[in-house]
Amino acid sequence: MQLPPVLANESERLAALHALAILDTPADDRFDRLTRLAMRAFDVPIASISLIDTNRQWFKSCGGLSVCETSRDISFCAHAIAFDEILYVENAHKDPRFRDNPLVVHEPKIRFYAGCPLSVNGFKMGTFCIIDRKPRSFSEEDRRLLRDLANMASELMAASQTENPEN
Repeated sequence: MQLPPVLANESERLAALHALAILDTPADDRFDRLTRLAMRAFDVPIASISLIDTNRQWFKSCGGLSVCETSRDISFCAHAIAFDEILYVENAHKDPRFRDNPLVVHEPKIRFYAGCPLSVNGFKMGTFCIIDRKPRSFSEEDRRLLRDLANMASELMAASQTENPEN
């Protein structure tokens, strides 16, 4: 398993993430509607809005999983924030970066992953991702839709910051 890279601006990114004061906040239907929409639109069992903290991936919204966070070391999303575009993995079982990842080998047995970075204040905070338990392709139209959903989630995070200016 390949560990996710540490970004060159990691300390600044983490400071910006913590300044949003969104980590460990209660569920918010505005975000949950987006993940439900993604699950329906892409016909996938799992969709999440995840934030990449120092040592963990925390889910602001997650449909299809019963956990609220995972270790950053095994997170696909921690890899995705290293890219400007969508990271997609057609079959994680065959991808050398992920094939022995515990999330591939054990439940939820990820095969397909597509994650679009969420940017707020110029920093990649996490991803909007969709996951399937079977391999699949990902079209240009799919990329546009995922990018649109990610932009909406990023805008919600930025709006949440202005709704709570003391943060």
